[in-house]
Amino acid sequence: MSDQARPTSPPWAERGQEELPPTLRALRDLVAAGSRVNHVVSRRAGLSESELVTLEHLSREQIGPAEVARRLEVSTAAATGIVDRLVARGHVERRPHEVDRRRTELHITGSGREEIVGHLVPMFIALDRHDASFTDEEREVVERYLRGAAAAFERVLEAEGP
Repeated sequence: MSDQARPTSPPWAERGQEELPPTLRALRDLVAAGSRVNHVVSRRAGLSESELVTLEHLSREQIGPAEVARRLEVSTAAATGIVDRLVARGHVERRPHEVDRRRTELHITGSGREEIVGHLVPMFIALDRHDASFTDEEREVVERYLRGAAAAFERVLEAEGP
């Protein structure tokens, strides 16, 4: 998008609202809290934030070191260092790829999973209780809002920089 095509004020200001709408303030607060959670959990666990994020990715799927580099937006050498430290702590194992033996897959171990979950259980419990307080219809609206917000975030991630 060229500088001339960029809006000069946020859409809510153009609608006559001086402040962020309450939903956007709440979303901003959630994103800020989420960022602080990663920082605090990594510090408590004695991990770098990159190591914590790598464990989070591996808790969802097996990926290789090159994919770690891509997702963290670091060099392959930096990703190798991150993986080496996680392997040394016993949180990750390297295994040959099932189909292509030239490739390596990373697998989170029980201690790696415990490292993440152990620090986050109180949050998971509170979130589950909060979720249970909504009706099915309310949950559908919340999910639609959050998925739309995630798609808006993705627009920034997909935008080409200068």
